[in-house]
Amino acid sequence: MGDDEPNDQRGMRRRGLLRAAVPLGVAAAALGGTPADAAPAVARGRDRIDVHCHLVPDFYRQSLTEHGITEIGGIPVPAWSPGLAVDFMNRYGIQTQVVSVSEPGVTHLSSSEERVAMARRLNTYMSQDLAQSASAVLKGRFGGFAVLPLGTSPKASDVAAAAVEAEYGLRELKLDGIGIFSSYGGTYLGDPVLEPLMKTLDALGAMVFIHPVTPPATPALGLPAFLYEFTFDTTRALVNMLYKGVYQRCPNIRWLAAHAGGTLPYLSWRTSLLTLTPAIAQQVGIPGADGISRHFRDLYYDTALSPVPEAMGPVQELAGTDHILFATDWPFTSALFPGTGDPAPQLSETFTPRERLAVERSNALAQFPVLARRIGTRRSET
Repeated sequence: MGDDEPNDQRGMRRRGLLRAAVPLGVAAAALGGTPADAAPAVARGRDRIDVHCHLVPDFYRQSLTEHGITEIGGIPVPAWSPGLAVDFMNRYGIQTQVVSVSEPGVTHLSSSEERVAMARRLNTYMSQDLAQSASAVLKGRFGGFAVLPLGTSPKASDVAAAAVEAEYGLRELKLDGIGIFSSYGGTYLGDPVLEPLMKTLDALGAMVFIHPVTPPATPALGLPAFLYEFTFDTTRALVNMLYKGVYQRCPNIRWLAAHAGGTLPYLSWRTSLLTLTPAIAQQVGIPGADGISRHFRDLYYDTALSPVPEAMGPVQELAGTDHILFATDWPFTSALFPGTGDPAPQLSETFTPRERLAVERSNALAQFPVLARRIGTRRSET
């Protein structure tokens, strides 16, 4: 037995949920797919940068399978290869994907040694085989968020190992940011045990991508976790970091919140309420504010599974267009992308053509300077 809880205690209880979900075609429509008879958008060329998409290399898939993990968030682990990713990008006008690892990350591995080894193998693969590839087919098509070797209920030693891997991933492997989960077996971002890691990320000035996970205990509604639990877990993490003072103590970290920040844009005023009364704010150890926390306005938000005006409007109002980055969540969203063309036509209902170019390209170039240099962008773009 390793130093963590058994596999079934690590929030992986979603096996079989997909069978209770709606048929695949209906699910695609529900997730924002464009009707088949909608007028196709004019092709813009291959210039988009996708900041929220995933990789599942064969060695990682094998590790998941060996631990009985065949579904993630209620969806079967999808097919993935560099070739499939490039084909997807070519069909939808995407120049580059900044890939990351979805849940369970390395939390399914019971020992810290296994987690460190798998995280390093994934990060080396992202760097050498994808981001730094000399292949004519792959060159310039990938960036990556480094995986951290955190398990469920992280201990101080796990956090120290994660800090080492974060520094190695950015400085040695030249990856583009750090991938972190909203929670680890009930330990949320903002928990004091993670403070040494936060200090390292702050010193690195890292872009940190927060990806949600299935919480350890959820209501048994018979629906896949990605529909709503992912959004709630993101919100819990973002709010917890506000009241635990992470944003204040670590001002150099740039946080990228998946799926339009979960429910945070809608709840941003309500979840800032304790900052509005100076006496209460003092009790929780944070400065008072006159309205929505500025820290929520400073976050970055992606468009994955959230391109519609009902989601993008609140994000734009909260944080501004320059804090919104394009994302697809591929390959977990493969059912939404069976053809070619505009991957998110709904964005035009919120953004002007100029704003769409910023959301889909120049905002990412500004926040990922290593990527911008790697793909050879023009000076005027950055």
